[in-house]
Amino acid sequence: MSGYGYSEDHEPVTHWRGHPVYASYLVVIVFSVLMVVTAVLGNTANRLVTWLAFDSTQVLSGEVWRLATYGLFNWPSLWFAIDMLMLWWFGRELERSFGRRLYGWLYGGIYLLPAFALTLIGLLQPQVRFGQPGALALFIAFATQYPSAPVFFMLMAKWAALILVGLYSVMALAARDWTSLTILWTTCGYAHLFVRHQQGTFTLPSFTLFKRQPKLRALPDLPRKKSSASPPPSAPAAPEDSSMAEVDALLDKIATSGIGSLTPKERAKLEAARADLLRKQAERR
Repeated sequence: MSGYGYSEDHEPVTHWRGHPVYASYLVVIVFSVLMVVTAVLGNTANRLVTWLAFDSTQVLSGEVWRLATYGLFNWPSLWFAIDMLMLWWFGRELERSFGRRLYGWLYGGIYLLPAFALTLIGLLQPQVRFGQPGALALFIAFATQYPSAPVFFMLMAKWAALILVGLYSVMALAARDWTSLTILWTTCGYAHLFVRHQQGTFTLPSFTLFKRQPKLRALPDLPRKKSSASPPPSAPAAPEDSSMAEVDALLDKIATSGIGSLTPKERAKLEAARADLLRKQAERR
């Protein structure tokens, strides 16, 4: 259950020949077009990539545009095609769930954080990098949002995420590839915590150093009320929410057809059920 409401922010950016076009689609289109440009330019693209790629030494000397341009140009490869497929599919589902604004914060952080992390490492050892990151991190975000969703060969998303992160981590450690390891942990960690924060299960730490305690004032003695002989009648128990069966049916629909199969009315019903659940948990505390 997504639980983030439903508004125009969750609608596609536009439609093309009756098909919805989401912001995640536009990201894939931009990367793919630039990949074709890189392939057509050939050796000329090498000079362009050298000027736009991430280089910690050049960034620290003032060429800060490299923080944003390092991922724009990619060489054609099978892995690039797989990354674009993951961005297309999992990015669309996350955008439907969060809306364009939150999806922009999610993908923007995944794109920029590796460059800032490598800049800090570059103070000790120069770092060079080009090519888009983020496809695996978006899948980690999807697995955090929908841990039980069936993905590769009907494997649950949470187990697939653990396997992929563990495998890539071991490969990077074996090759002593600290750059790839930094990018992997930075992007995947950010994606996981971002979704957890939106779900309300992770809160950002407070950095307030001093907190002034309010002064306690003595209250005057108040006359006590005499208790009545008979206790007040207890309120009648609230009836069991009859809509839980409908919510279960909607969750089954998500498991089989995905979150995108829900209508705006069904999303609103899930949001109402989530709000009621959070209210009951707060009362128990």
